[in-house]
This record gives sequence, structure tokens and C-alpha cells, in this order.
Amino acid sequence: MRKTDKKIDKQIRVVLTDVCESALKEFIGFQWLTHLANYTNFPRSLRVVCVFDTNYNLNDFVANKSNQELGALIQEKLFDIDVNIKNIADHISYDSQENCDKNHNGKWADRLAN
Repeated sequence: MRKTDKKIDKQIRVVLTDVCESALKEFIGFQWLTHLANYTNFPRSLRVVCVFDTNYNLNDFVANKSNQELGALIQEKLFDIDVNIKNIADHISYDSQENCDKNHNGKWADRLAN
């Protein structure tokens, strides 16, 4: 990873930590989030994964359209560090610990690699 890639990755981690802290307080079942990126194709390659505890809480979150609220917050925070993404929903995926436990024995590294 180039020095500039490390710098932007650190900035992304900082702003997404803020998003995570807000989401933990606001959304039932929200657990954590992470990001993945191929910096040779950035920002198009940026992917943010938001994890909930159960499928029930994840489905409720989506049914209440809270994903739009969380997406807007992620987009706003990324914009603050000059990462401009036109349609943030294309860059966010949602998952659950329940799914990871069932399909990957709780190994998030394996799950995220797919």
C-alpha cells in the first residue's frame, strides 16, 4: 500500500469509527462496521459492511428504511474527508453475526474475503 493509500485508509477508519459509535446508539442490533478497498480503483472499489447481531434486527432495520439514514451518515462523513461517492447505497452491504456463524463458523475474515 502506498503512503497516500495508507493516509486515506486511516482517514476512512476515523470517520467510520464515528459512524459506528452513532449507529451503536441509534440502531437496535447494530454491532460494528468495516471497510474494504482496492486503492488502485478507489473510490469505486470502496465497500462498507455493516454488521448486525441477528437477521431479525437486520431485516427490521431495512424494513424501517433505517439503511437510508445510515447510508446518508456514511456518505456525509466520507464527503468530509473528500471521498465523494455518488450512490453510496451501491457501496454498502449489510450482514449479520448470525449469518457468519451459520455459513463461516464465525470467521469474518473468510466471509469478507468472498
